[in-house]
Amino acid sequence: MSVAAGAFLIFAASQVGTPGPANMALMATGARYGFKAALPFVTGVALGKQLIIWPIGFGLMEIIAAVPLLFNALKYISAAYIIWLAWKVANLRLNTDQSAAQAPGFAAGLIVHPLNPKAWAMIVGGFTAFVESGTSTLYATAVIAACLLACQIVLHPIWTFAGHKIAQTVAGTRAEAYLMWTLAALTVASVLFVLFGGAKV
Repeated sequence: MSVAAGAFLIFAASQVGTPGPANMALMATGARYGFKAALPFVTGVALGKQLIIWPIGFGLMEIIAAVPLLFNALKYISAAYIIWLAWKVANLRLNTDQSAAQAPGFAAGLIVHPLNPKAWAMIVGGFTAFVESGTSTLYATAVIAACLLACQIVLHPIWTFAGHKIAQTVAGTRAEAYLMWTLAALTVASVLFVLFGGAKV
């Protein structure tokens, strides 16, 4: 009765490190506001996943199984919200005067993962594939939570910094509009992949 922590850590790193709605939001925020200004948002995004890990670990899966239509509705509402954010990103232009802009803060970051279908799929997959039957709920949830947080602490700032560096190169050039539309398109594509072609929640 245990959690395959090593295997899950590899799985978590592959999921947290690859493109998805959260990473696209982090990259766009870094590009728009700069790395330092985006750090409160990054912290909120990292801790926001804990808001769904613990409820899932302590019984939300049973509610999902009992009322699948409700969960599917929430999943599509979440996807619609992220697509709306992607539209806003597409129409933003990079800020060359970082002091003049107000970056989204910690609270804005907290809601990213609860509204991220990829995060739900990743967490549910962690509990179903890497936790042995009979394992203590507290222990299993703590391991899943710690592994994901560790990956996020390392990888989320990398995505944000990448956006910041890209912005320094393309701000004010013709490539700026293409960059923002590309980030938005990747965000939408990642949501659609999770909903229709990727891991099933």
